[in-house]
Amino acid sequence: MKKELLMASALVTTLGATSVAQAVTATMAGSMKVGAEFESPDSGTDTNNISDLSNFNVSLSETTDGGTTISTSFEIVDEGAVAADDDNAIKLTFTDGSALELLNAGNAAGTHVVAVPGAGGEQGITGTSLNTAPGDVDFAASATGLGVEWHSAADFLADGLSMSASYSTDSGAASTAAARQDSSWGVGATYVTSAGDTALTIGGGVAESSVSTSGTQANSDKGGFNIGLSAVTGDLTIGVGYGDDDTFVSSTTAGSNIEVDGSVLKAGVSYVTGDVTLALGVASGEAKDGVFGTAGTTDDSSDSTSASVTYAVASGVSAVLGYTTVDRSNEGSSTTMGGSAWYVGATMSF
Repeated sequence: MKKELLMASALVTTLGATSVAQAVTATMAGSMKVGAEFESPDSGTDTNNISDLSNFNVSLSETTDGGTTISTSFEIVDEGAVAADDDNAIKLTFTDGSALELLNAGNAAGTHVVAVPGAGGEQGITGTSLNTAPGDVDFAASATGLGVEWHSAADFLADGLSMSASYSTDSGAASTAAARQDSSWGVGATYVTSAGDTALTIGGGVAESSVSTSGTQANSDKGGFNIGLSAVTGDLTIGVGYGDDDTFVSSTTAGSNIEVDGSVLKAGVSYVTGDVTLALGVASGEAKDGVFGTAGTTDDSSDSTSASVTYAVASGVSAVLGYTTVDRSNEGSSTTMGGSAWYVGATMSF
């Protein structure tokens, strides 16, 4: 009991709390999406369903007498089954603009991923779990819950430059047949500049994680790099991103953990004209996978093209029409993998 009291006192002292608890400042935001999706797989039966998605986010923040801001947030998401997002750090933002995230801090390589424009809507074609081709450029930039991430202030070392560094450690639990991620580190940077009337953002990062299993080890640990570029000229935004990483798929069956060597290229463009936003995005991912200790030799692939038209009906209310077409292959075979999908719906945000 004495140890627990000492730990509690240390935490209170670290956060600079007063002896009397006060309510922190809370802000809320959320949205409700309702629409219909129509899927047409290359092989099989056409289907349609109603998409009913909602989320509610609460951000909590307070500033100490010394000027340090303490903040965190939580989110409740309803996508058919209510779930709480508990992967949120406690963030300390200091008077010089730098910040430190404690617990569930994430990986710095993912923090600096450049946003690439993409189509709106909730359309998509369900793929096979055997296909390991990635869709996001930071697919290997992950961390365990017991981690920290440092963020520099703006204009760090040079005008327009910001940087982050992160580290997480493993739980100390014994390894099992199912592979898991242990400790990780990551570094990332974003540089913002201009070229005439165009605002340019360049960002990316490097990540590495160790993989633990009681069985055969993977040929390489989890990790890699991502890089991206975004250019904004008036109402036109163009972006491109690339990631090349090693990762894994865990299995509870001894000897069947899968190691993955993958890469993905994403590009997109959006244009705002009045109340209408036009968007087009493409993504091309590929991977070689194999049972731990045996590198893959044939490609999994996933190539998608998506487009959407979004109309601002009123303040906080938008209607969207979206379309996606997907081509996939698993171990070089494209049978029954792809298809196309439409979505029509509306979003209300606050």
